[in-house]
Amino acid sequence: MRRETGHEVSKGAALLVACMAGFLTPFMVSSISVALPAISKDFNLNAVILAWIPTAYLLAAAIFLVPFGRIADIHGRKKVFLYGMILYTISCFLLPFSKSEAMLLVFRVLEGIGSAAIFSTGTAILISVFPPGERGKALGINVAAVYAGLSLGPAIGGFLTEHFTWRSIFFINGPLGLVVVALVLTKLRGEWTEAKGEKLDVIGSIIYGLGLAALIIGFSMFPKANGVWLLAAGVAGLLLFIFLETRIKHPVLNLRLFRHNTVFTMSNVAALINYSATAGVVFLLSLYLQYIKGFTAERAGLVLLVQPLVMSALSPLAGRMSDRMEPRVVATAGMALTTAGLVPLIFLNRDSGVWYIVMCLLLLGLGFGLFSSPNTNAVMSSVERKFYGVASATLATMRLVGQMLSLATVMLLFSVIIGKVQITPEYYDAFLTSSRVGFTVFAALCFVGIFASVARGKVKRQ
Repeated sequence: MRRETGHEVSKGAALLVACMAGFLTPFMVSSISVALPAISKDFNLNAVILAWIPTAYLLAAAIFLVPFGRIADIHGRKKVFLYGMILYTISCFLLPFSKSEAMLLVFRVLEGIGSAAIFSTGTAILISVFPPGERGKALGINVAAVYAGLSLGPAIGGFLTEHFTWRSIFFINGPLGLVVVALVLTKLRGEWTEAKGEKLDVIGSIIYGLGLAALIIGFSMFPKANGVWLLAAGVAGLLLFIFLETRIKHPVLNLRLFRHNTVFTMSNVAALINYSATAGVVFLLSLYLQYIKGFTAERAGLVLLVQPLVMSALSPLAGRMSDRMEPRVVATAGMALTTAGLVPLIFLNRDSGVWYIVMCLLLLGLGFGLFSSPNTNAVMSSVERKFYGVASATLATMRLVGQMLSLATVMLLFSVIIGKVQITPEYYDAFLTSSRVGFTVFAALCFVGIFASVARGKVKRQ
C-alpha cells in the first residue's frame, strides 16, 4: 500500500534524492573510464582484465537489479534505496585502498550491488510520486542529472587521475554518498510497497544471477573451450529462468508484462539495443585518445565531455516532449541520430583529427539525449502502479545488460585480435582493428534498434 502521495514536499524531496543518486553512479562510471590506462599501469593489467574493471561493476549490478526491484515492491522502495546507497558509499571508501586487481574487482562488485538497489528504486519512486502528466518532465530532469554525472566524470576524473592518482576519484564519491544517505533519512517521507505481502522468488533470482554471470564470463573467455561451455550454460540458465517465471504465482520478473504489452516489450528491447551499441564507445575512445593520440587523462576527459554535455542539456526537453506527443517518435529520432554518430567511427585511424571525434560525440549526444527519457517514460507509463518497481528494475536491467554486452563485445575482440597482453605501441594497430570492428557491430545494432523503437506502438498511459 502506498502511504504518502502527491504532496509537493514529497515530490521535491523524491526528485532531489533521485537526481543526486542519479548523478553519483554515472559520475563514477565515466570518471573511471579515463583512469583505466593509469590503473593498467599500476597493476600491469592486460587488455582483457582491464575491461573487467567496468564490467565487474555492471555484472554485479545487473545480477541484483531485478531481485532488488521485487524486494522494493514488497518491503519498501525507500528502504531498499537507502540500504543500496549505504553499501555504495562504503565500497567507495574501500576502493582507494585496493592493493591488487583482485581487491579492486571485489570492491567494484560491492559497489555494483549497492548501485543495483539504487537503480531498481530511483525511477520507481519518482513514478510513484509524480502523476502521468508530470512524469516526462520529472524523468527528464532525473536523466539530466545522470548525464551531468556522465559529463563531469571524464573531466574531473581525468584531472584527479593526472594530479592526484586514480584512487582520489573514489574519495570524491564517498562523501557525496553520505550526503544522499542523510537526505533520504531526513527529507524523503513516506514509503511505497504496492506488492506488500507477496513472496520473493529466491530460486528464480539465483538461477537468473548464475545464468547472467556465466554468459558474461563466457563471453570474456571465448573462443576457448571453457568460454564456450560457460556461454552455453548461461543461455541454458536464462532459458530455464524464463520457463520457471511463467509458471509461478509471484515471479521475481513478471514476464506477463512482456506478453501482452507491446509498448513495454519493444521499449525495453530498444533500450537493450541502444546501450549494447553505445556503452563500449567511451571505453574505446578513452583508450584511443590516450594510447594512439598520446593525450593525458585530463585532456582525454575534456574531449569525452562533449557527448554527455549534449545529452544533459537535451534530455529535459525530450522528456517534456514525450509528455505532449508519442514517446516513440522522439525516441526513434534519437536512435537514428545515434546510428549516424556511430557510422563515422568505423573509419577511425591514427590520423583522425580530434574534431572528427568531437563531431561523432556530438551526434551521439544528440541521439541519446532524445532517446533515453522518452523511452523511460514509455516503459513506466505502460504498466500498472503495482508493477513500477519491477518495471523500473527491468528497464535498468536492460540498460546494464546492454552495457555489459557492449563491453563483453570489446573484451571478445581484444581477446581474439590483441590477445591477453598490455596495450603497448607494438599492439596499437591491433587495437585500432579491434575498435573499428567494434564500431561496425555497434552501428549495425543501433540501425536494427530504429525498427524496434518504431514497432512499440502508442502508449496507453496507466
